[in-house]
Amino acid sequence: MPLDDASSTGGVGAEGDDGADGADAFGSFADAVLAVVADIPAGRVATYGDVAAILGTRGARAVGRVMARSGGTVTWWRVIRAGGHPPSGHGAAARAQYEREGTPLLPADTEDGYRIDLAACRWRA
Repeated sequence: MPLDDASSTGGVGAEGDDGADGADAFGSFADAVLAVVADIPAGRVATYGDVAAILGTRGARAVGRVMARSGGTVTWWRVIRAGGHPPSGHGAAARAQYEREGTPLLPADTEDGYRIDLAACRWRA
């Protein structure tokens, strides 16, 4: 399920030079993002910024862009927003996955009605 959060577009690492080299750079970055996401264990989560930091960049938005384009190929629900909130527009689908995996959740006064207990389940590579 690719994500389509408009706030996740652009950023360091996602945009390369015009032409083939830029596309190759994005492809390599995307492959690296997806590899990190695939390593996040069940019941654990990482923020977009955490994934970027693991890759040595500050490009949280670039990670979001990769997830929007290709996230359906990995456990997309394990990459969350910095406040512990699920990916925008995917709260219900993500919650089912969190409950299945035993990811700790907290009530929140948001549209989704919950957030992930980041302090309890944040994954660090």
